[in-house]
Amino acid sequence: MGKNERSMPRASTQPTAIPIRCAWVGDKPHMIRYHDREWGRPVHRDRKHFEMLLLEGAQAGLTWDTILRKREGYRKAFAGFDPKKVARFTAKRKAELLQNPAIVRNRLKIDAAVTNAKAFLAVQREFGSFDAYVWSFVAGEPIVNRWKRMTDVPATNPGSDTLSKDLKRRGFRFVGSTIVYAYMQAVGLVNDHTEECFQSSRR
Repeated sequence: MGKNERSMPRASTQPTAIPIRCAWVGDKPHMIRYHDREWGRPVHRDRKHFEMLLLEGAQAGLTWDTILRKREGYRKAFAGFDPKKVARFTAKRKAELLQNPAIVRNRLKIDAAVTNAKAFLAVQREFGSFDAYVWSFVAGEPIVNRWKRMTDVPATNPGSDTLSKDLKRRGFRFVGSTIVYAYMQAVGLVNDHTEECFQSSRR
């Protein structure tokens, strides 16, 4: 062994610590990426708001894992989540979507996506942006909770009840309080990372 070889540091044999995440994440790469990069982080782009409203509505009765696997299929099928384009979808376009295996082929959910796009545009016209509208329900600041475990996290809260009621009044569909609370978590209106999760240190 030469002098240079003797001076080379040895590679560490210590195992890399696996970060602790919220219990719902599991070990699937797409779920981990979503949790680490998106869930609970404040969103201020209208197209992203529309995307998450559409996807959370599509999830009704299904798992988030299923929807994340189809996310790119939804992106292509729903014009890159552009509400202006989705609002113009015709009956023929919606019938074609019912044959698209890349998304959840549910007539009510497809119809709701188009209806919601029109309602979304109406909110933008009234408030200047959907972002301004939706953040007003939390006074412009994320609600940061301190749950010890996922079993402590509620399915709804008074804020989701209020937002759900107002969205319904404005013509939105598939916006029950449970769906709306999941949306609020997704776009960072509510931060529900549990205390043991490594992401809680970001708060």
